[in-house]
Amino acid sequence: MTHQEISHYRIVSQKLNKTSQNSPQEIVRHLGAMQAQDYTMAKWAIGSRCDSTEKEIEEAVNSAKIIRTHILRPTWHFVAAEDIYWMLELSAPQVKRFTTSSASKYGFDAKKLDQANSVIEKILSGNNHLTRDEIMQELNIKKTSSEDFLSAAIMMNAELDGFVCNGKMKGKQITYALLEERVSKPKSKLTKEEALAKLALRYFESHGPATLLDFSWWSGFSPTICKSIINAIELQMTSVEINSQTYWLVNQSTNSNSNHKSVHFLPAFDEILISYKSREASILLEHQSKAFTNNGIFKPIILEDSKVIGTWKRTIKKDVAKIETQFFNETETSKKEILFEGIKAFENYLETKIIIE
Repeated sequence: MTHQEISHYRIVSQKLNKTSQNSPQEIVRHLGAMQAQDYTMAKWAIGSRCDSTEKEIEEAVNSAKIIRTHILRPTWHFVAAEDIYWMLELSAPQVKRFTTSSASKYGFDAKKLDQANSVIEKILSGNNHLTRDEIMQELNIKKTSSEDFLSAAIMMNAELDGFVCNGKMKGKQITYALLEERVSKPKSKLTKEEALAKLALRYFESHGPATLLDFSWWSGFSPTICKSIINAIELQMTSVEINSQTYWLVNQSTNSNSNHKSVHFLPAFDEILISYKSREASILLEHQSKAFTNNGIFKPIILEDSKVIGTWKRTIKKDVAKIETQFFNETETSKKEILFEGIKAFENYLETKIIIE
């Protein structure tokens, strides 16, 4: 198997080939957890894998079919409502190390964080959906640049403790609501071993072929833990070798057509890049600095036949969306016209006319 074939199989496993109809929540459930700190771009990460419009995806978020919260790694993710509790219980302890450390710098120990949780639970009770600033006012925490880090730590801690998640959007502002008022708790729980196995199978089915270190990066669990998980479930997976590296996949044929032509304009922080520790299968090493930075900032990318060939950005105006592109190599005008066919999906998603510059 070659890197080109791996990148093609990932297009299929991540449902970027759109061979079946899926709802927004089905896409999120399939991928397990989709990084979502850039809310606008994260919605398009879902939209690029189904035929739903931005409004339909936002409705799925507002109606709690899709939950946006901090999980797996210390950043925002989209998670399907049916997965939120078991995944949160599994990953919260490892992410809480970051929040408690951050809060302690501002004099908030575990006791103070628990007290904050109690106040937050009280003011959100009864399906109240409040912004972070509104919640901080109730906690008598002023809005300053330094205190902003504290407020973020407090709210992330409340998410990881299972008290809150995203609420309905208030205009362009994100709100918080009580998780149990949005999603009912399941009657049964998974053991840690069951949850780890479920997470690993979900990852390798939706992101494979991928390596142990890829899964470790995505899940936030150590390579040692991930190795033990893979050993426990390896009979349920298939493996392939490339350059002495083992790649794992689930429910995928390694005989699929790798010559399928496709063009995708994908959002910043898309799973096709960010969910892997090593990304050379999808983007050449000499181009990686043009698509993402060492401190974790990812740009929107243009994918041709499963390879990243450039970046793009959009500017939303009143009646149109302006798209600007930057290709890594010189691209003929005739070829650009073919590539720009790939932006039609984004036009349908926005329900807005697109102008390409």
